[in-house]
Amino acid sequence: MGGPAGTVASPDITPAELRLAVRNHGLPLEALREPITPAGLHYLLIHYDIPAVDPDTFRLEVGGATERALSLTLADLRAREQVSMPVTFECAGNGRALLSPRPVSQPWLTEAVGTAQWTGTPLAPLLEEAGPRPGAVEALFSGLDRGVEGGVVQSYERALSLTDALSGGPLLAYEMNGAPLPPQHGFPLRLVVPGWYGMTNVKWLARITLLEEPFQGYQQSVGYRLYGDDGVPGEPVTRMRPRSLIVPPGVPRFESRERVLERPGPVTLRGRAWSGQAPIERVEVSTDGGATWGTAELEPPIAATAWRGWRFGWDAPAGEHVLCSRAADAAGNVQPLEPPWNLKGYANNAVERLPVHVLSR
Repeated sequence: MGGPAGTVASPDITPAELRLAVRNHGLPLEALREPITPAGLHYLLIHYDIPAVDPDTFRLEVGGATERALSLTLADLRAREQVSMPVTFECAGNGRALLSPRPVSQPWLTEAVGTAQWTGTPLAPLLEEAGPRPGAVEALFSGLDRGVEGGVVQSYERALSLTDALSGGPLLAYEMNGAPLPPQHGFPLRLVVPGWYGMTNVKWLARITLLEEPFQGYQQSVGYRLYGDDGVPGEPVTRMRPRSLIVPPGVPRFESRERVLERPGPVTLRGRAWSGQAPIERVEVSTDGGATWGTAELEPPIAATAWRGWRFGWDAPAGEHVLCSRAADAAGNVQPLEPPWNLKGYANNAVERLPVHVLSR
């Protein structure tokens, strides 16, 4: 893949990236076997610091271009309509470290994904209660976490169009997998927007502001854009592209995590596939590095907002193999064989390649 000169100072992981990597973590891929990811195994990305929040004094403030301002305690939010649903999150930078030249940032391979059961109250009725004014065009979501990015001191903030905010999908979540949100996942309140990349799901949510002009803050107009070679911000990163991952078969080599099957013979390969653009319609599997493909059997969906399981029978011969899986959704989107390069390494949904060594005994 091509890229602008000077994008990568070294092919090695930098100390700055290591500092990011020890704060953030991916899903151990063997946990793909679980339809609902345990909270401690769910991928995690924290932009700044985890804020200390007193739940007894916490308030969610709703204002801006509204007919009335709202100030809600956690008890107020819990007293409203409650909804619980499984939602798949994927980091927009998932797959970044597989690009060449490699964008320097959180060095994700393919593990920045997870599916939790989120419980909270729907966003739309709350906004309708506040009463958007006729000129309102966006809802801005502000977290309590603060830091410096792009030379700008800021709270983490993202906006949705008012149409998306009122669509009925977004949730103000206060529980993850039946328990209060862990501190690292946004305690006491976070936004959950099914189908969108993870940057949309603002954690430690403290304020919702309706705007009469599009939000021009860093995370909207500079961050989370698809940059090309010219360094000019391009299209915004929005909904998740289709992706499929395989539950790693066999056992791993300790140092490399390469997979080893202890004997030839029948193997059922399993995995999960998702798309934020349309339901998963097909998953194909290759055991020869993408030269030939077979169709996997799809498992029943657990929810329209979550990944879908699949299985594929393989009579594994002794030797070296490369396993691949690729997903296609009902809108006709298919995973590419080669990764689309961009300056920040976003939305790389290229087909995975999983080396497997099958022992002869």
